[in-house]
Order: sequence, then structure tokens, then C-alpha cells
Amino acid sequence: MIPPEFDYVAPESVDDVLAALRDGGEDAKLLAGGHSLLPLMKLRLAAPTLLVSLGKVPGLRGIERENGSWRIGALTRHADLQVRDELGVIATTAATIADQQVRNRGTIGGSLVHGDSASDLPTVLLALEGTVTLRGAGGTREVAAADLFQDYLTTAVQPDEVLTEIRLPSQDGWGGAYEKFTRRAEDWAMVGVLAAVKKGADGSCEDVRIGLTNMGSTPLRATAAEEALRGGGLDVDAIARAAEQAAEGTDPPADLNATSDYKRHLARVLCRRALEKAAAA
Repeated sequence: MIPPEFDYVAPESVDDVLAALRDGGEDAKLLAGGHSLLPLMKLRLAAPTLLVSLGKVPGLRGIERENGSWRIGALTRHADLQVRDELGVIATTAATIADQQVRNRGTIGGSLVHGDSASDLPTVLLALEGTVTLRGAGGTREVAAADLFQDYLTTAVQPDEVLTEIRLPSQDGWGGAYEKFTRRAEDWAMVGVLAAVKKGADGSCEDVRIGLTNMGSTPLRATAAEEALRGGGLDVDAIARAAEQAAEGTDPPADLNATSDYKRHLARVLCRRALEKAAAA
């Protein structure tokens, strides 16, 4: 379908972007890669009268190592993430998103702000305990991943704010893996599981983080599975016991692809696989 008529501006600074959002009011929307907003516009599920492009704003792209963490600009493409092996599980997860054409245009900031619980990168941010930087008329604020995702397609980003950068821990000393199940190659994840494991000197589990994709209205942490594994062994049996608790406290949405119970089953299976790979990394 053809979207409704709209105006388009491409400011060259964050200040000008904020001014355009202010002038456009509730009918103005930011445009990054466009893979979330434009399909909604074509289906006429969204009808902004003004698109404010971020494409000409300097400083919103790039990946830098800084003070023990990664600083990633909001307009950094999935394709830029997937080729940076030093990013570990961040890169391997980005490489699983849709197809290469999508990854060549889609941006990490756009994915996070859209807030789809079936997306992969929100799970990365949550599981690795990252933060985002938001800039608005009132200044700049940092928001932790645990506070960013509020409900389905709903985040803490205000209509007059711009996400400018993402910060993620470097993951030095951690092993990581991301496992997801799709009905067809390049589909959205029916369920995905990210596991990050830090081994102690004796080979035990010093720390662990497990994130779940499409197991609720927001990305989730599998806290019961984390608690079951943390401080214990990382043998096959210990991992299997912990993975059995991966779906505790979740409420996965049933859809045309799977029932809620089947998604809980997938979470347990994928959690075991991800933990085994992360522990062996």
C-alpha cells in the first residue's frame, strides 16, 4: 500500500531534530533505518504527517571502546555490528537479524526504540545490562535497559527525545551465545535466548545472564535459571537443570506459529543450548 501524504525534513544537528519534533507535535516521527516505521505507514497503521530523518546528524554512528564498555551510536547498522568479532555475542546476535538487506539498513537505535519483544537487540541490551542515552529539550539522561522497555512497542523514550547512543559492557572474561527458533529462515524469532557466562578460577559459574526474546510483552531475564546456575557447576547436568527453569514467570503470547506452552518448551531447549555454548566459549 501507499502511505498517507507526509512532509519530510533532514536536520543536520540533534538540536535541529529536537526543534523539528517540537514544531511537528504528536504527528512527527523520527526516521532512522525505516524498517519499523515505514512498513507500518504502508499498512496505514501509522500516519505521521512529518518524518524527521536522523540520517544527516553527525556523531550518531560508530562503535568505540571506552572505559571498559562499548559505545555504539544509535544509527549504527546491524551490518556494522555483525562484522565486529570483538563485540562477541553482540555481533553474533546482530548477524541473525532477518536478512543481509535488512541488516544493511536497520539500526540498533531504531530497533531499541521500537520496543518489539520479538526483536533480538532489545534482548541483548537487557541481558548484558546496557544503558541508552536520551537527549531532549530538558537535557540528557541515561536509562538502564531494565527501565527502558515498558510494554509491547512501548519504551521510556519520550516523543520529544532522541536516543543518541548505547553503552554495553565489554564482556571481557565472559562467554556468550544466542539461540533462536524461527518458522522460516529470516523470520522474527518465535523464541530467542541469549546466555552470557563468566567462569570462576575453578571452572564454576561465577556469574550468568540470560535474556529471553518473545516470551512476554517486553524482553525478559530468566532470573530463576540464572539463580539456579550462579555459583554452581557448569557441567551438562547443572546446565540442564537450570534451563528447565528458563520459562518461569513468563507469559509468552500465543500466535499463528506457536502456543504459549510450546514457546515455554522452546525457551527451555534454547536456554540449554545457549548456556552450553556460552560455557564452552
